[in-house]
Order: sequence, then C-alpha cells, then structure tokens
Amino acid sequence: MKINKWCLLLLVGATALAQAASRNDIPACYDFAKLSHYRPADSGRELVIIIDQTVKIPRDIKNASWQQILRFTQPGDRVVLYQFSALLQNNFMQRLFDGQLDPLLADKKIRDSLGMESLKSLDQCLGQQKVYFSKTIGALMAKSFAEQGDNIAKSEILDSLKRISDDLAQDKAASRTIFLLSDMLENSAFDSFYRNNMMRLIAPEKVLQLVKQQNLLADFRGAKVFVAGAGLIDTESKNNYRSGKMLQQLEAFWRGYFTASNAEVVSFGAPALNVDLN
Repeated sequence: MKINKWCLLLLVGATALAQAASRNDIPACYDFAKLSHYRPADSGRELVIIIDQTVKIPRDIKNASWQQILRFTQPGDRVVLYQFSALLQNNFMQRLFDGQLDPLLADKKIRDSLGMESLKSLDQCLGQQKVYFSKTIGALMAKSFAEQGDNIAKSEILDSLKRISDDLAQDKAASRTIFLLSDMLENSAFDSFYRNNMMRLIAPEKVLQLVKQQNLLADFRGAKVFVAGAGLIDTESKNNYRSGKMLQQLEAFWRGYFTASNAEVVSFGAPALNVDLN
C-alpha cells in the first residue's frame, strides 16, 4: 500500500473522529483496522520539540536534530512541536504538530485470537504510521527554521516558554522530554543578552532574579530538557565572537531558570547537542 493512499484513507477517518477526540495529527491505526478495543496503553512519554524561529541553524544541526527525534521516539509516544519568535504578523508561538503514535500489539494471546486480515491490516498500518510521522515532523521542522535572509530582530524566549508551559498544562504525560532548538539569547522588552549588537556577558543570578520579579518562570512539571544551538553564531553578523566565559554564564542562567521552572537541563548544546535524547 502506498503511503499517499494510506494517508488519504486514514485522514478521512481521523476527520470524522476529530470532534469526539482530542487532537491527534497522526492517523490512528487501531481505529482504521477496527481493533480499537484491543489497543494497548500508551507509553506515557511525551516529547516536546520547541524551535526558535529567529535563529539560523546550520544544516548539520538541523539534520542531527531530526535524527535525534527519530531515534528517541517509540511506539506509544506523544510528540508535540512548537515554533516561536517575536510576536509579529506572520511569526508567533504556535503548536504546529500534536500527534500520538500507536503502541504495538505485542500480546501473543490477543494476536493469536484475531483474524489474519485484521492483524495484517493493523501491522501494515503501524509500519506506515512510522514513515508518515518521520516525513511529517521533518517537513514541519524544516519550515520552522529561519532561512538565510530572514531577519527577526527580537526573540521572546522567556515569554514564549511560559506560554508553552501553560499550553502543556492540559497534557497528561508520565514522562516529558523537551528538545529546545534556540540560541537561548533573549532579546526583548524584558531584557537583552546583547550589547552593541554583540552577545554580552550576563550575571546569571541577577538575571534570574529579574525573571522571577517579572513573573516569567514556567512550570514544566519535572521535564528533562535538552538544548541545541545555544550561543549560535549568525554567519551574516560582523560581530559574532562568543567567548567561553559568555557561554558558561549563559548556560548557568538557563540551568537556574529551568530548575526554578520545575525542569532539569540534562544537556546544553553550545551549539551542538552531543548526547542522545533520553
């Protein structure tokens, strides 16, 4: 079965069920195979991908990030994709993707009790679902990244993260992993991590106190956080030097921020993330 035909068939069913169920951008295989009552429990894991649309991310980091997501994601996981920038006419924080991957039907007794055609239909669909997810999330991520020539001067990272955490409050997840692709350089009315068009050396504790005073902390409910792109240098910028001290202070602030926002930074890629999501 070709993926285009598969997608059309499942999307018709997904549209019919949309009003009766929570959002799911991945067509559901157990519904398609008419085996909904045999569907195992989900994994309870949620992967939240957050892309800063103001940053020009090199192709190798883009590709590595996509591969990270594909390696991490397992059957039964939920995957959510956000993009954010400054609040502009065509650039703003939005949930671009929200999909639930179906768990595999591994129980041998149940499998042996099902008709051959129903089981074949389910297994084929689950295989195609993985391909559909891979292509869809890859295409949406590609559209979310800034391109050469794009120039969004402001970057509302703190406000966007707070809004995203509020949006995630409705999600029920036993385990949440956040994959944040950003240079982590706030540049807003609240504060700027730049001076004279160059990254400045920040005082982590002082900035964190200002964040608390402005009520900009979030609540990520025990999430693990992985960052890629921190301190990323724009190749079009004339003053693009980042010292080791600047990056250390930047990392110290964000670790403090996420700790205060009920999350843990597992790895802070400056700019490449050199560990796998877990």
